[in-house]
Amino acid sequence: MKKLFFSIILLLSFSIAFAQNIEKWKMNDLKSYIEQGKGVLVINFWATFCKPCIAEISDFIKISEQYEGQQVKLLLVSLDQPANYPKKLASFVKKQKFFTSIVWLDESDANYFCPLVDTSWSGSIPSTLMINSVNGYRRFFEMSLDPAIFEKELKLAIEAKL
Repeated sequence: MKKLFFSIILLLSFSIAFAQNIEKWKMNDLKSYIEQGKGVLVINFWATFCKPCIAEISDFIKISEQYEGQQVKLLLVSLDQPANYPKKLASFVKKQKFFTSIVWLDESDANYFCPLVDTSWSGSIPSTLMINSVNGYRRFFEMSLDPAIFEKELKLAIEAKL
């Protein structure tokens, strides 16, 4: 009985340790994050219903972690419907094991927030913004990114001399 009790406690501790805190952000929060960011920011816009989005996220996490020493930060910005926040989104993230910085964008008017991210953004996802505040690099991708292309662009963002 003691062994079962301790197994349950250990399992609960493990679950709590990896619980994902997903904050609710407005566009002003995202703008502040970008303005105050140091190094390379990779901001990926996605949703739980978007299969191409889900397909690329694990690779983005792995590759970004390899470059953390070069001040690379990955932020996943969920564009899920309000009904999915926070429970369904947190459950999905936990199931997928997306252990990285994740926020939910509490904006419903794409005509408002898309041009603030990039004037060319039509609103389709997945979309990724790469910014290096140190060297002025800024590139927006309104498409899925193959892992090799993602890493190549990340290296360009790190090394760009503008």
